[in-house]
Amino acid sequence: MQAVVFDETGGADVLRLGTVPVPRPAAGQVLIAVAFAGVNRPDVLQRQGNYPPPKGASPLMGLEVSGTIVALGEGVDPAMLGMQVCALTPGGGYAQFCVTCVGHCLPVPPGLPMAEAAALPETL
Repeated sequence: MQAVVFDETGGADVLRLGTVPVPRPAAGQVLIAVAFAGVNRPDVLQRQGNYPPPKGASPLMGLEVSGTIVALGEGVDPAMLGMQVCALTPGGGYAQFCVTCVGHCLPVPPGLPMAEAAALPETL
C-alpha cells in the first residue's frame, strides 16, 4: 500500500510517498480503508524527530482518520464490517489502510463529510 513516509527528520519537504505492507488487525482491532487523515501537532513533532511512536505502534504518522472498516480482528462484531467510521489510531493513518482498536472507532454521523469526520477523534 502507499503511505506518507520520511527517511530523515525535518520540515514538510522530507515527506514522500512510499510503499509499506498492509497491516493486519489483531484481536479487538479493525482494518480501515483510509479516506482522510487529520493533521495534528504530534504528527508534526514526529516528523521533526521530537515525538517517537510508542513501542509497538506504527512508525507512520497519522493519529486520526475517517474511512471504511474492511477487515476485522478476532472478537470484533461482524456488523462493523463496511461501517464508515472516524477513529483515533496509535499511528499509521497517513496510509491507504490502518489498524486501530475497535473501541477507538466512532460511526460517522449522517450528512457529515468524511473529510470533516477525520478531524473528530482527537477532539472528542
